Amino acid sequence: MHWDIVWNNLDYFLWGAYPNGPLGGLAMSILMALAGIFGAFWLGLVVGVCRLSSRKWLNMPSLVYIEVIRGTPLLMVIFWFFFLAPAVFGFNLPDWQSAIIALIVFTSAYIAEIVRAGVLSLPKGQMEAARGTGLSHTQAMIHVILPQALQNMIPSFVNQFVSLTKDTSLAYIIGVNELTKTATQVNNRTMKAPFEIFITIAVLYFVVCFVLTEFSRRLEARTNRYQARNR
Repeated sequence: MHWDIVWNNLDYFLWGAYPNGPLGGLAMSILMALAGIFGAFWLGLVVGVCRLSSRKWLNMPSLVYIEVIRGTPLLMVIFWFFFLAPAVFGFNLPDWQSAIIALIVFTSAYIAEIVRAGVLSLPKGQMEAARGTGLSHTQAMIHVILPQALQNMIPSFVNQFVSLTKDTSLAYIIGVNELTKTATQVNNRTMKAPFEIFITIAVLYFVVCFVLTEFSRRLEARTNRYQARNR
């Protein structure tokens, strides 16, 4: 066994060559996940609300967006933005920016469906009661429907974000120096401890996802207690 190779490169696995070089490793994976989570939430929320609209010019494009993205492998979405975006827009994006945009677009399609299901799970009387107070449809959605629905969606959001965190490993394919890429670099350089190296990064991924999952469980329990008190 060659655990000394893992120990000697542990800082490289955790944050790459930083501060003497670019950030990488687990720190890059976490930063990509956070940026992806933030962007996917807001884009998915907008697409999900448009999907619920009775206006076809809002409903149909959002439906097509959701179905196309959900029917496409994430790896292909990453390739789209990395290889096709320069041809379409006339400039190259850094590999990590291409990967983050792909993660946002891919995850937002799933977030949109979570939003749609969350809103539809509320009793129809909620919207009617809100409209009865004189609110417009948009005001009722923003001030009455979405705040209630978003509470119910929290566990689904966190589960989707755990998946997104694991999906950051696919950015390795376009050269982003995240955790999987750093492990591959160390393995190619040493060629002595592939088992120890890839077991180590599996443990690091597990720790991050386990923390997020525990956070989801605690948040769900707190939400259930809050809702029970208000019944």
